[in-house]
Amino acid sequence: MGFFIAQLLTGLASASSLFLVAAGLSIIFGVTRIVNFAHGSFFMLGAYLAYSIVGLLPLGVLGFWGAVLLAALIVGLLGALIEFLVLSRLYGAPQLFQLVATFALVLVIQDAALAIWGAEDLIGPRAPGLDGAVRILGEPIPEYDLALIVIGPAILLAAWLLFYRTRWGVLVRAATEDREMLAALGVDQRRLFTSVFFVGSFLAGLGGALQLPREAVSLLMDLNVIAEAFVVVVIGGMGSVLGAFLAAVLIGELNAFGILLLPQITLVLPFLVMAAVLIARPWGLLGRPERLAHEPLQAEEPLRLPGARLRLALLAGLAILALLPLAAEPFTLVLMTDLLVAALFAASLHFMMGLGGMASFGHAAYFGLGAYGAALLATSAGLGMIPSLVGGPFLAALGALIFGWFCVRLSGVYLAMLTLAAAQIVWSVVFQWREVTGGDDGILGVWPAPWAASREAVYYLALIASAGGIALLWRFAHAPFGYLLRAGRDSPLRAEAIGLDLRRQQWLAFVVAGSFAGIAGAVFAFSKGSVFPDELAIPRSVDALVMVLLGGLHSLFGPLLGSSAFILLEDWISRLDYWRALLGLVILLLVVAAPDGLAGGLRRLWRAAAGRTA
Repeated sequence: MGFFIAQLLTGLASASSLFLVAAGLSIIFGVTRIVNFAHGSFFMLGAYLAYSIVGLLPLGVLGFWGAVLLAALIVGLLGALIEFLVLSRLYGAPQLFQLVATFALVLVIQDAALAIWGAEDLIGPRAPGLDGAVRILGEPIPEYDLALIVIGPAILLAAWLLFYRTRWGVLVRAATEDREMLAALGVDQRRLFTSVFFVGSFLAGLGGALQLPREAVSLLMDLNVIAEAFVVVVIGGMGSVLGAFLAAVLIGELNAFGILLLPQITLVLPFLVMAAVLIARPWGLLGRPERLAHEPLQAEEPLRLPGARLRLALLAGLAILALLPLAAEPFTLVLMTDLLVAALFAASLHFMMGLGGMASFGHAAYFGLGAYGAALLATSAGLGMIPSLVGGPFLAALGALIFGWFCVRLSGVYLAMLTLAAAQIVWSVVFQWREVTGGDDGILGVWPAPWAASREAVYYLALIASAGGIALLWRFAHAPFGYLLRAGRDSPLRAEAIGLDLRRQQWLAFVVAGSFAGIAGAVFAFSKGSVFPDELAIPRSVDALVMVLLGGLHSLFGPLLGSSAFILLEDWISRLDYWRALLGLVILLLVVAAPDGLAGGLRRLWRAAAGRTA
């Protein structure tokens, strides 16, 4: 019995730190509607700053807790500054485009932490006065864990008083319900949003600072915590602090006992719970059904088949790409192969996002399934390259068929989060099923057939797959199926009122997008000769989102522009020191300069030039 009590208390202690991060994330999303990928970076900064400040202040109780609070305060001010300088300029942009900006901030903050504190893990001091253990039913329980168990509910109580006993809290709750009505009443939304970012970032920094005695401070803390924080926020309900607390306790206990009872599914257990909650109660335990979007509809030009000039330009571009191996160096061919694979991957995501209005945070699942399907057929089944290339995407299509059936029952950010859960489930299966997938060692020796073993042959394979796949996706976009998807995206109630089966159309779009992502993954496997679980991880999905949104969500050429810009920038900048920060700054510049993507920016420049000529 004592052992189980110890595990229970350990889970509660972990839940307190997780609650602080999730509560800040929930508050920010509830008011600003921004899915803040940089929230994990604020958690990491809180830990690093606490480590440095503890070393500067006199050792003792006041010094330690003063360092924790000061670190959280600095992170809160930094969050407010970032909101004021960067994110406040993007509130008029599409919601998902703001997500790209927060991803860019992750890159900048990570390299800033690397420059200041170095790459090595840092071990913080124990909390003075709480560095011992207390025996409960014969089991030693760290005193600091008991303190965290008290701190979590205390912060919850303070948040309740802040939101229900102050004017600021009333305004925040009103903004969560209806921002437009609040603005009509004369409330300064800019100031309110900045203050909300301060509070949310303060809580994230506090959560990170409190982890100092419990774990080493490292550059991986941001991505390690943000996935679980999203899980907690979604389970609890977007915008609900109490829901975040209950969900944090649930996830903390599942992690504590899951490693004992079900160690094989420990990595995926929180995402399984999130998926189950979203399917049964799409808005979370204490959340409310998502309201219709308040953003004004953006004028969008109707899709038209390419004209004669554009078709000639496309044919000329294909001709140049076909002749490229005659003059290009080997490294250029490798880079262009990666670019072609990325273009097809981004185009597949754009098909379900741009046309269908279904945002996906886990599209890498189908890219990875296609890659692993082709790799397993080539290595374990002993099939040739062509059968493997054909068969691999069928595994991605099957995954999209299964997960899509559940995902299309949701909408907005809840649909996006369910796609994230699906991707993490697939990633954990691949990571832990070592007998089949090789685990974190991956699958090696995925070589093309002898007649296709040269760089030139692999390049042509990628060119044919990418050009053919994108051409088919464009044809689908101009077919009645594509227009049905756009109708469901722009006005789902009207589409259903005239008898359209939107759910079936969206499910089909999900399968189509997953299949073409699988084709990109299969080509990737043979171009690299190996496949690893990283191809299904969150960063790969984020890369696809960035490429689509950088290029432009409302243009069929957006994925081509976005993938080209992203891959070429990454290749050029990755040769420099602190390349992540430079890449993040370039993405931020592009986001601010062209909030409708590169395609929209180029369209405006073309019209301006045509107007001056006229």
